[in-house]
This record gives sequence, C-alpha cells and structure tokens, in this order.
Amino acid sequence: MSDPNSPEIQRFEPVPGRRPYWTAAFSGGAPIGPDPATPERWFEPSPAPAAGSGGVTPESGRGNGRGLVAILLATSLIAAVVGAGGTYLALRASGALDQTTATPGTGTGTRVAIESDASTIIAAANRVGPAVVQISTDDGAGDTSVGSGIVYDSRGWILTNKHVVAGAKTISVRLADDRQLAGTTYGVDTLTDLAIVKIDAVANLAVAPIGDSAPLQVGQLAIAIGSPLGLQYPNSVTSGIVSALGRDISVPADNASSTASTSLHGLIQTDAAINPGNSGGPLVDGSGRVVGVTTAEAQTAQGIGFAIPIDIAKPIMQEALAGEPLSRPFIGVTYDLIDKGLEEQHSLPLDQGAWVHKEDVNGNSIAAVVPGSPGDKAGIETGDIITSVEGQTVDASHPLEDLLVQYAPGRTVSVEIYRGGKYLTLMVTLGTRPATTS
Repeated sequence: MSDPNSPEIQRFEPVPGRRPYWTAAFSGGAPIGPDPATPERWFEPSPAPAAGSGGVTPESGRGNGRGLVAILLATSLIAAVVGAGGTYLALRASGALDQTTATPGTGTGTRVAIESDASTIIAAANRVGPAVVQISTDDGAGDTSVGSGIVYDSRGWILTNKHVVAGAKTISVRLADDRQLAGTTYGVDTLTDLAIVKIDAVANLAVAPIGDSAPLQVGQLAIAIGSPLGLQYPNSVTSGIVSALGRDISVPADNASSTASTSLHGLIQTDAAINPGNSGGPLVDGSGRVVGVTTAEAQTAQGIGFAIPIDIAKPIMQEALAGEPLSRPFIGVTYDLIDKGLEEQHSLPLDQGAWVHKEDVNGNSIAAVVPGSPGDKAGIETGDIITSVEGQTVDASHPLEDLLVQYAPGRTVSVEIYRGGKYLTLMVTLGTRPATTS
C-alpha cells in the first residue's frame, strides 16, 4: 500500500486515448470557383442611335458603357475577395486546409486530413523515449552485454528481456538523462523472454505509457526505441509497420553452451529495424503507447523483427508491483491451434480451437496431457478440442496460451471441450508453470 504522504505514484495502466488517424475534413460538393462569366454583350459598345432620334451619341454611349463595366468589375472583384476570404476562414477553422489530399484522378473528391508520419513518430518518440533505459550487464567472467528496458512504474520497475539479464552478476541501468544506477533482477518469466529489473526510485523518473496489444492490426505504424549499436547509441529510433501478428519462433537458449532453443509464441512481427541492443526496448504505436517488447531479429532475413505483445507482459508487471514472485499459469497439455489446413489434414470436426495433440519424432500420436497436471486432474484427454476458456473462444486470434496468461496460478477456470460430437465443460484449477516448461 502506498504512503498517503508520498507523491502520487504513476501506474502503468493508462486509460486508452482516442486515436484520430484519418479524419474527414469536409465533403466535396459543387466546386468552389469564380463567379459565372459576365455575358459577353456587356462588353460591347451600345448601338448608334438613329439620326434625329434625340438619343445619345456613340461617344456618350461608349463612355457610359465603360463606366458601367468599371463599376461591374470593381463590384465583382470586391465580392470575389470577400467570398474567398470567408471561404478560407471557414476551411481553416474546419481544419480542412491542414495537409489534405483529394481523391486520385478527380478534382472534386472528398478531402481528408492525413496524419503526418514524421510528426507522429516524433511525438511518440518524445513521449516514450525518456522512459527507455540502457541495461549493461557483466557475468563476472569478463563477458558483458548491452540491452534496453522500459520504466513502467516510477518506483523503479523496469520491463526487459530475460536474455538481457540472464547470468548477470552486476547490472547497470543508464537513464535517458544519463544518470547511472545499479539494478537487480527481480524475476524472470517462465513463459516468455521477459524479466523485471528493479532500481531505486529517483526523482523525475520518466514512466512509459502502456497501451494494449489486442487491438493491433497489420499495417499500422510501429516504432522501436533502444540501443541497437551498444553503449554509444542509446535511444535510437526506427520505424516501420506491424507486418504480421501471432508469429511463433525459436530462439537460442539463454545458456550459450546449450544446444536447446526456446519457443516464443504469439509475437508481433515488424519491419522497424531491430538489432541486438534493442532487446527489451519498447515497440510503440502511433499514439505513443508501448504495445510490445522487442525481443529478436530474424538472422536469415532483413527487415524482420519480433516483439512480445504487451498484454502478455502485463500479468508479471502486476505481480512485481504487488511484491509477488513471477509466475505463470500451467494447464499441462500440448496442443495445435486448428486452422483450415490442419482441419483438412486430420479430418477434424471443428475449424477452430486447440486440438490436444502431440507426436513423436516419427510422426506417431502420443499422450498430450501431462500426468498429474491440472488438465489431467480436470479430465482433459488427448484428442479433445478445447474451444473456450471462461467463455472466450479459442481461435487464431486468441490462442489457448494467450487466454490462460490472463489468470493467476491457483485460479479455477471453466474450460469447454469438444469430444465425440459433444461439448463438455470442465473446471480446471490452474497450476504454476515450471521454469523448464517450453
């Protein structure tokens, strides 16, 4: 519980703000242009009167005509200036003159205001950059490394990658204003490549706004901030787009002497340049909120990097703030997420869900439920299809693992399964995920 006499503590769950990407400025109607052309006859001299008619002479007629023309031209000019000025003021007030574009190929298409990528990136970098730190580690044997981290609470809590601090004997945290502080590893995640580092609270410690990764869409702006070239290049900013969602990759194990690899699931793929020193830094959206934690780059390709969705990180961020050990829920089943190809290949009865299934190296089906695990105790069997957790559908956008991480170990959740043509609801009391579970 916070001290009521202490300054207000900044939390990491900000209220999502509105995000005005494209705003219609005004609808095109009749084109705005000059007044209708003056009839040509107004510029012709008056016809000469018949002799003895007592009418005006040709000379006087031309004089009157010229005066009339001058008056008409002056009136038209004044009207045009006043009208144009009024139109300009109205358009300026509406914001329609701010970086607008017309529908391609037309002169009267609907005009929309376009958010400048450059100004958006600058604003996002200025908002998050002060809360991005550089993390230097030493394993005590002379091996050092540099990564990045995100300050998410003003009491000195930092989110980073597990591989950034794995094996570290000493940790040095360099703030954006160049202050140097000693850090300690509070805990590491047993599910993903995440860790929490703690430093002493200091004055004016900037905190990054934390967003939500669930609403992310392929194609939207993505900004990475970190130290891609080590100690001399902190807070470097790169930008791109969200290239894909729900990616699964394998990365080398933390122990360099191990040949094993770690599987990471449900990642954000981006073409914003990500290099080793970016690890643990933020992936930021166009509103200047952290939506992911950069974690890996593709070694065999260019322009492909990955970030852990921030929604997956939030449970351990909350556990750290509460002073609890970092833990993840465990159900104890191996599964394949059903898609159209898997459905057709194995003649599955459903086109979505988590198929409880496992194969040996020869492709033979084997037991997919860990004996004595929470899933086993609840009655889940190999071959079942898990269709929902607490009423939330399991599908390509909501894998079983992503749904489970929302709940703390020890929580009992309802799990719907499909077996033998029937839907069954089982109650599963989640266990604690072992550190060695992949």
